[in-house]
Amino acid sequence: MTENHVSILGIDFINKPFHEVVDILADSVESKRKSFVVTANPEIAMYAHEHPDYKAIVQSADMVVPDGIGIVIASKILNTPIQERVAGFDLMVRLLELGNEKKWRIYLLGGKEETNKKAVANIASRYPLLQIVGSHHGFFDWKDRTVTDEIKAGNPDIVFVALGFPRQEKWIVQNLPHFSKGLFIGVGGSIDVLAGEVKRAPLFWRRLNLEWFYRLVMQPTRWKRMLALPRFLGEMFKIKMSGKTN
Repeated sequence: MTENHVSILGIDFINKPFHEVVDILADSVESKRKSFVVTANPEIAMYAHEHPDYKAIVQSADMVVPDGIGIVIASKILNTPIQERVAGFDLMVRLLELGNEKKWRIYLLGGKEETNKKAVANIASRYPLLQIVGSHHGFFDWKDRTVTDEIKAGNPDIVFVALGFPRQEKWIVQNLPHFSKGLFIGVGGSIDVLAGEVKRAPLFWRRLNLEWFYRLVMQPTRWKRMLALPRFLGEMFKIKMSGKTN
C-alpha cells in the first residue's frame, strides 16, 4: 500500500475521496493526456485474480477505482482501509456534468443499438452543451477498424466504453495505441441506466450500501454473477489468516 493506493489481489486501487478522483480525471482531460480507467468491483477483481491476462490489463490502467462496497470491505479486512467507494455510474454522471460545463467532446460505445440510441438522446437532453461526437452499439467486429477510425475522427475528450467486463477493458487496451489523447473508461451497465432501461437503486438502498442486493432483487438472473462477492471476501479472509500481503 502507498498513501494514495491500496493493493487488493495485486490490483492497486486509488485511495482518494470521490471529488479528488474526479479532479484528477478532469485535469487529465483538460491537459489532453491519454488515460485508461477501470471501475473495478469484487467481480472484476476476482475475475482478474483467476485470469492472469486480464489481470495484466487491469494493472496497466492509469487508475483503478473501487466501484463496489465489497472492495471497501475487503480493504478493511486487510487493515488497509480505502476512504470511500467510487461508484462507476456516479463517476460517469459527474464527468458528463463537467463535460457539459466545459463543452467536452464524448463518444459512447456499447450496449444494444436501441439502448445506445436512447442513452445518447437522454444524455443530449440533460447535458445540452456536451458535444456528443459519435456513438456505436457494442456488437461489431473488432478486426474491422471502422469503429476505431470513427472514434478517432471525432477527436473525443472522453470515450465511455460499455461492453461489459472483460471485453471493455480488452477493447480499450487493444485500441489505445491508435489515439494520442482522451480518457478511456469502462462503464459497463451504466449505459442501460442512462437509457432508462434499468433503474438504479434508490438513494435509501445506496446509503445502506445495499445497491448490489437491490440489483439482485430487480434482476434475479444476476445471481450467478453475485456469487463472486462471497468468493472474493473468502479470499480476503484467507489472506488475512495467512498473514501474507496480497
